[in-house]
Amino acid sequence: MQLQPLYDRILVERTEEEERAAGGRLFVPDTAREKPLTGKVLAVGQGKLGDDGAIRPLVVKVGDRIVFGRYSGTEIKIDGEDRLVLREDEVFGILES
Repeated sequence: MQLQPLYDRILVERTEEEERAAGGRLFVPDTAREKPLTGKVLAVGQGKLGDDGAIRPLVVKVGDRIVFGRYSGTEIKIDGEDRLVLREDEVFGILES
């Protein structure tokens, strides 16, 4: 199943960050971990609808790695996979490699 976001919405897959303790022996269960604040953009809408009816294209594009707020967006499941739908204005920035 595919989801095409509308207008200024973005479909994101959270990216898991590698966690290691200094000694390498601390085990943190999945239930105690914070959700990642970075993700990969899977799909974007056509753009933000302005007051004049014109559509302004989004800055983020498919494949970008982004940073967003802890409580941003709405979590959904697509084909059993957790995804996040958020608006472009909830994105803090694009990570560059």
